Formats: sequence, structure tokens, C-alpha cells
Amino acid sequence: MPAVNIRLRWPDGQESNTYSPSTTIYEHLQEGCTYSMAEFLQRAETGLNAASERVKQVKGFYCSSAMDSLGGLRIRARNFADPHARVEVVEIKHQGTGTVHYSGFGDI
Repeated sequence: MPAVNIRLRWPDGQESNTYSPSTTIYEHLQEGCTYSMAEFLQRAETGLNAASERVKQVKGFYCSSAMDSLGGLRIRARNFADPHARVEVVEIKHQGTGTVHYSGFGDI
């Protein structure tokens, strides 16, 4: 499966990385776009669930890394109570099979 690394800029200006196990994430998040927190979380959830489903189609099991990514994004989003907070998708990079630039919850 291809690895897709996503670089995000949070409302406080900090940047972080997250991971999708499938290029289906491109259907839900676009590089250079800025989303309200609610829209970002909805798009990330839909996209990462679709990515996990794609892994199941190919390999026969769901991708726990996609769910870890989603969980980390939700935890990070809790830091921003402002309803106008926005998240920017700085970069989405297809890394090819198995190359992941994601260090778990510490970098989400």
C-alpha cells in the first residue's frame, strides 16, 4: 500500500505530520487548503476511514495506523476551542509503499 504523509499547520502556527495508508485521502483533503476545525475533522475522519477500508480490500484487514492518525488528530484538535479555528493542509506527499514520516501521537 502507498504511504501518504500529510503536513498540517494548526491554529497556533505549529506544524505536525500525520499518515494515511492510502491515496484515497486525496479525495478528502487538498494540499494548500485551509478548513474550519469541524470541517477538517469531518474530512479527515471520512478520508481515513476510506483509507482503512481500502487497506481491507487489498490486504483483508483494516489499518490500525489510519485509526491512530484519526485519534491523534482528534486529541490535537481539543486544544482549540475557538469555533473559528482553522487547519491548513500544508503538504500531502505520496511516499510510495511503506515509507512513513509519522512518529505517532507525539507528532500529531
